[in-house]
Amino acid sequence: QVQLVESGGGLVQAGGSLRLSCAVSGSTFSIYAFGWYRQAPGKQREFVATISSVSSTNYADSVKGRFTISRDNAKNTVYLQMNSLKAEDTAVYYCNRAGLATWSWGQGTQVTVSS
Repeated sequence: QVQLVESGGGLVQAGGSLRLSCAVSGSTFSIYAFGWYRQAPGKQREFVATISSVSSTNYADSVKGRFTISRDNAKNTVYLQMNSLKAEDTAVYYCNRAGLATWSWGQGTQVTVSS
């Protein structure tokens, strides 16, 4: 059974940076594409970024140029480097397999950006 454990969130001022990590266990990590998603209070979960098995990346327009997704196949970990954070980036951030065939969601990690 695949487990996803997100970490690295916190409270940061606008303009600041955070690096999120997602540890993945129970799968053949290197063959999968992964994504970061977020859910703000009262809103649906939305796509943030994806990274393919060969490290091709794709970003939501709202984070393009500010966020960077990466992966370390040796550590079974996906990262999200978030720079120039804005108040509207406040949300719970989740990682999962990219695409429609997602695994069970982890607990997420809270990111709060104060303006």
